[in-house]
Amino acid sequence: MEEKVIKIGLLGLGTVGCGVYKILEENKESIQQRAGIRLEVKKVLVRSLDKKRGVELPEAMLTTSLADIIEDPEIKIVVEVLGGVNPTLDYVLAALNQGKSVVTANKDMVAEYGEQLFAAAQRNQCDLLFEASVAGGIPIIRTLKQSLAGNQIEEVFGIINGTTNYMLTKMTQEGSPFAEVLSEAQAKGYAESDPTADVGGFDAARKIAILASIAFNTRIPLSQVYTEGITKITVDDIAYASELGYMIKLLGIAKARSEGVEVRVHPTFIPKDHPLAAVGDVFNAVFVRGNAVGDTMFYGKGAGELPTASAVVADIMDAARDIVRNVPGIIGCTCFEKKPVLDIGETFSKYYIRLKVADKPGVLASIALVFGNKEVSLKSVLQKATDNTAELVLITHRVQEQNVQDALMDIKQLSSVLEIANMIRVEGEE
Repeated sequence: MEEKVIKIGLLGLGTVGCGVYKILEENKESIQQRAGIRLEVKKVLVRSLDKKRGVELPEAMLTTSLADIIEDPEIKIVVEVLGGVNPTLDYVLAALNQGKSVVTANKDMVAEYGEQLFAAAQRNQCDLLFEASVAGGIPIIRTLKQSLAGNQIEEVFGIINGTTNYMLTKMTQEGSPFAEVLSEAQAKGYAESDPTADVGGFDAARKIAILASIAFNTRIPLSQVYTEGITKITVDDIAYASELGYMIKLLGIAKARSEGVEVRVHPTFIPKDHPLAAVGDVFNAVFVRGNAVGDTMFYGKGAGELPTASAVVADIMDAARDIVRNVPGIIGCTCFEKKPVLDIGETFSKYYIRLKVADKPGVLASIALVFGNKEVSLKSVLQKATDNTAELVLITHRVQEQNVQDALMDIKQLSSVLEIANMIRVEGEE
């Protein structure tokens, strides 16, 4: 009897594409045993046939024509590792509309066009799997969709961008300024020549939008994710955080509330004894709180050739199992609720506020009065004088964001206030 095999079309042969091919080849025997069928890459879509790559493939496997994959009835699973949205979205939709299951690592595409993609998958009764789109090799999407499906998820938050975590780790350990650490991250290949997606928080915003959509069973538009990057973090903020018992991390945060859900990305003070505080360098970690399971945390490499490829291959195996059992699309989109996304002003937190003020009597009292009038209660105050100016570092009690923003607007008008140097939210404390 002829050996049963599922054939795969691979879109892209860059870093992750090479990793996927390597894992499928090196682990093919164990993968076959676990998937219940042999998996074989038949065609690989590339932009150029002449480019040198990280793996050597027979020339017959390479193609520059999407039709060679989309229109091939033998190819049942299409793996997209091209990245970007254009023309990738059209390629993936074409595959789904041909009834082919799709595995993708593309967070940009899933975050912005998930509704369109899932509708196509459901219409054509095929799988759309995207574990590698968030946190690389950490199996967080499968965990939320399957392992924790019996829970009401209350919170999902964590470090989901390795570049900024590397930078903040270096700033904390060495006291180096932002610009110097960014240059080092670019030299090591951790940051792109245009680092905006990472340092601006946009990469993390796409990932937390995906996680929140799954965790809370509702579609989270990327445009409604409050996003703030790390470009305003200084060595002074790092030092004050340490003095006050905190560390600064860029977190993606999603919380379920009775009024809706809050989904945000921003630099955050977390206590030094919080599990996320120990996550350094380029590592990622996601903290999940469920009403049944309690607190759990998932940790690992959030990017890289083999960690990301590991997640892609696991999805390929799931898609293959569904094809063997004739149940593709059995776990589709779980966004069946329509919960509002709360404005950042409606969220609650504690706050670190650093002010530069004139060093004279009555300044602190006038600032405290404004906070009091806006129902912002101060937990602690640290004051340091330098020449004719002083630096005030305040930590508030848990209050509504809009009250803090309104207070800062009024404080900015005080003649004794020279600068509102920074405002950073504090999480991870009861």
